[in-house]
Amino acid sequence: MTRADVHRPARRPEGPHSGTVVVKFGGNAMVDATLRRTFAEDVVALRHTGLRPVVVHGGGPQISAMLDRLGLETRFEQGLRVTTPEAMDVVRMVLAGRVQRELVGQINAHGPFAVGMTGEDAHTMTAVRRPALVDGRLVDIGLVGEVVDVNPGMVRALLGRGHIPVLSPVARGEDGQVYNVNADLAASALAVALGAERLVVLTDVEGLYADWPHSTEVIRRLTAGALDGLLPGLASGMLPKMEGCLRAVRGGVGRAQVLDGRVPHAVLRAVLDEDGRGTTVVPDRSPDHAGSPA
Repeated sequence: MTRADVHRPARRPEGPHSGTVVVKFGGNAMVDATLRRTFAEDVVALRHTGLRPVVVHGGGPQISAMLDRLGLETRFEQGLRVTTPEAMDVVRMVLAGRVQRELVGQINAHGPFAVGMTGEDAHTMTAVRRPALVDGRLVDIGLVGEVVDVNPGMVRALLGRGHIPVLSPVARGEDGQVYNVNADLAASALAVALGAERLVVLTDVEGLYADWPHSTEVIRRLTAGALDGLLPGLASGMLPKMEGCLRAVRGGVGRAQVLDGRVPHAVLRAVLDEDGRGTTVVPDRSPDHAGSPA
């Protein structure tokens, strides 16, 4: 398999944008009880406004904690978790068996809306093994997957019935192997396949910094082209998030936003009030974009 095969894009969506908002939930918001509660409130509020929210969740801290309890190594390369077969068992157990169930329960405290699933269900996501690019060379990082195809039929069916899909980023390959998929990139691929209006990514910082670590000035808005130029120099923690945003807007999503998940109701403020916090990525020819990252 060539590197081009590993990075070929997921299936493009059919039809116009659908009023769908894909939200990647992760970081501090996942481990803070108050932030989990306000996030659930935000998602339900989006549904009540007529939008169609879809949640893709991470679970890095919970996975690392369980690996530590079991005496298994935690290691990352370029922001991606090195995933041995033993670690993959833990990933599936923690994501689908614990994190997803807690999030579904939190949302359903406001009504019978959320339905949990994984990328394996109904072959929603198909992945291939993805290496990491470290110092110019490809490094094997185990059972880490790159999404190469998305079948959004099940998600669309749930949305059509008024549900809020909550998806764990685990995908099956055509080889029958199950892969750990970075949640930022899984959310991006799903947003493209659904023809979403917006991708929202929650993180633990205010947004994309203009000159980290020398400055904490946040880039409020930039085009896909400007982001493409910045991508090689980004810190590993932000790399998959911004890569996901870039893929989303180049795949037809109207805009992608990175928000500080430590701020209560950040999602609701950004989507409904067009709050300017965080970093927004827009297509190159968007009429309201800034032409440079400054």
